[in-house]
Amino acid sequence: MSISKTRQKLVDVARDLFARQGLDATTMNDIAQASQKGRRTLYTYFRNKEEIYDAVIESELEVLSERMDEVAAMNAPPEEKLINMIYTHLCAIKEVVARNGSLRAEFFKNIWLVERKRKAFDEEEIALLQRVIEEGCRRGTFNVEYPSFTAEIIHYSVKGIEVPYIYDRLGRDLNDATSRPFVAAIVCRALGMSIPATLQTNLFTK
Repeated sequence: MSISKTRQKLVDVARDLFARQGLDATTMNDIAQASQKGRRTLYTYFRNKEEIYDAVIESELEVLSERMDEVAAMNAPPEEKLINMIYTHLCAIKEVVARNGSLRAEFFKNIWLVERKRKAFDEEEIALLQRVIEEGCRRGTFNVEYPSFTAEIIHYSVKGIEVPYIYDRLGRDLNDATSRPFVAAIVCRALGMSIPATLQTNLFTK
């Protein structure tokens, strides 16, 4: 097995153990035994449990990053891309937390550690948002004076509602489909545009 595959197997096993047992209750020996790789192999790749936890968070962020790249590359109007990027971000974060079981508690308990790992992802996402906003400006769809600052505002606004979204405390009488018109209205107004009829019919009904 190649180095990359061996390392990924260790990360996958650790993720499963963290999800079922929690970070504190999982030991390096648990990971070595569950992976059937032995302690020597485990310590070849990771010095301690915290490094493996870092790798788990990093791998989850890589998946989210790939999904955001796919949305940004869609053959769609820039306003539709932006709305889809917002919901892709929120849904992916919710899936990560739900999939990782008891890691959910660790995710929030170790929020500053997670934030450190998220820094690169945040910068990439802001760059993606800026690219889509600039596309909208070139088309004459958006009226934005500072695309980079607008991208930062959108990114940190979405990031700020992750926790209520994860716990279903945001728009309790709405689901993703019924909340889209309201989100689209806010985003479109912020970008200096009215809500196009095509966006209402094509996007809101999804």
